[in-house]
Amino acid sequence: MLIEMNIAGITIDPITNTPIVILKDKEERKALPIWIGIFEASAIASQLEKITYARPMTHDLLYEVLKTTEVVVEKIEINDLRNNTFFANIYLSREGASFVVDARPSDAIALALRAEAPIFVDEAVIEKSRTVDFGEKSEDMEKLKEEKLKELLESLSPEDFGKYKM
Repeated sequence: MLIEMNIAGITIDPITNTPIVILKDKEERKALPIWIGIFEASAIASQLEKITYARPMTHDLLYEVLKTTEVVVEKIEINDLRNNTFFANIYLSREGASFVVDARPSDAIALALRAEAPIFVDEAVIEKSRTVDFGEKSEDMEKLKEEKLKELLESLSPEDFGKYKM
């Protein structure tokens, strides 16, 4: 089952110092953290803050090309999690024809923000995300990371995201 989600904000993983985009369902009962790259975090944050640049950045350029060619971004779906990697699809349409394009979730989210398209997550992905392996072999380290992540997610509130909250 697909669940519509919104971007709750962007934060930094305290263990790896990697940006994390946090998605939450409309009822704010389910959250999905997705570790992303710094450039993608910047693309998402700049759109959340409505920052414009003198020249288009990559996601802005892609969106402008789609608009110019009358392609509509219908929605994005984060539809799988395999080997600690999230997968997404971008659903496009033009003149009655539909297209699905494979994408990294961070790029799909950045594009969805620009197109004001809904973001959906497969419920199975949320369940799988609870078992993401951070690469450490030590059981103690794994337990510590799991506790820290749980603690981080449980303590999140809109105020924690500072200027990136929605």
